Amino acid sequence: MGMTMTQKILAAHAKVESVKAGQLIEAKLDLVLGNDVTTPVAVKEFNKIGVKEVFDKDKIAIVPDHFTPNKDIKSAEHCKIIREFAHEKNITNYFEVGQMGIEHCLIPEKGLAVPGDAIIGADSHTCTYGALGAFSTGVGSTDMAVGMARGMAWFKVPAALKFVLKNKPAKWISGKDIILHIIGMIGVDGALYKSMEFSGDGLKYLSMDDRFTIANMAIEAGGKNGIFPVDEKTIEYVKAHSNKEYTVYEADEDAEYDAVYEIDLSELKPTVAFPHLPENTKIVDDAKDIEIDQVVIGSCTNGRMEDLRIAANILKGRKVNPKLRVIILPGTQSIYLQCIEEGLAKIFVEAGAAFSTPTCGPCLGGHMGILAKGERALSTTNRNFIGRMGHPESEVYLASPAVAAASAITGKITNPEDIK
Repeated sequence: MGMTMTQKILAAHAKVESVKAGQLIEAKLDLVLGNDVTTPVAVKEFNKIGVKEVFDKDKIAIVPDHFTPNKDIKSAEHCKIIREFAHEKNITNYFEVGQMGIEHCLIPEKGLAVPGDAIIGADSHTCTYGALGAFSTGVGSTDMAVGMARGMAWFKVPAALKFVLKNKPAKWISGKDIILHIIGMIGVDGALYKSMEFSGDGLKYLSMDDRFTIANMAIEAGGKNGIFPVDEKTIEYVKAHSNKEYTVYEADEDAEYDAVYEIDLSELKPTVAFPHLPENTKIVDDAKDIEIDQVVIGSCTNGRMEDLRIAANILKGRKVNPKLRVIILPGTQSIYLQCIEEGLAKIFVEAGAAFSTPTCGPCLGGHMGILAKGERALSTTNRNFIGRMGHPESEVYLASPAVAAASAITGKITNPEDIK
């Protein structure tokens, strides 16, 4: 029996000819990632291991992004711990405030993830790098500590689901609509500990930013990872951002999948996830006229340049509804600067939005946009659990940047087609 893309990457990193679903392996790592929430715990566990140095100072990345710039004393103390550790261990890829970004936007931009890599990160959305044809998955802080010490990690080889994306999506359909549709179809545990592998002729219509969004939310369906085949768009992106060597893996024709889903992208409509799970999806026309108090455009899911261009295109020459507030979070400092250079920042500010430094902030109810009791937010983030963005009696609706920008104008959930 043949292997999936994920299985081929894991086999290569375990230095075995083949692997099968359910097999336990120990695999070599190309990158170990942590942030300001998870790394302090990893540092504590690393110190217990008894090694003096990390396995490879160039293959560890530490990004303070969740509560930075520091929102309070506790977050400042956490960042102090990881800052001192990074300097003591000479970590090459430590990104201080001013150089940082939201980690899953920053890592591809800096060229630290490439096709064929095996990557772990102490953050559940580490699955983002599957957009590049890498195996990447979230782990706990203890696994991060061992990874930093040994450059190895244990895995149970995942079974796989295949998603065949067909045809060209309509104008306002983005990667966010596609992954929300999929999660609505299979549920938040529909891919539990499985690899979500994407294929089909519809991929040629998806930008790299679309693919990052889709892979990012694989975890919201319970997936171990999400992964895309490497094509011309992938290679173009990698060559523009990285000098690392890479390896292209392809699924065997006789690879085994637990299920195969065909999705006609031309039939999809802008999609919204209602509280309090990403699987609770409706098309935007079935969500219209729900009044909202806050719009957030950004995060590791939708804080990339293409996302902000879409939002700016809708907001240009228009005003944010005075009954709500809009917070826009570019994914990295580079994206922030590009927004200034392209005039997007001016559009956002003139529309009445707050244009912030990169941060995870409001996505996890951290800072920069906490919800009060009874408030509703429409957000381009990835989770809408109870209390996710603030008070446990607040509500979060998930949508694309296009739907978010349109809704910012009207003050209620709105189809971007309705903005004339």
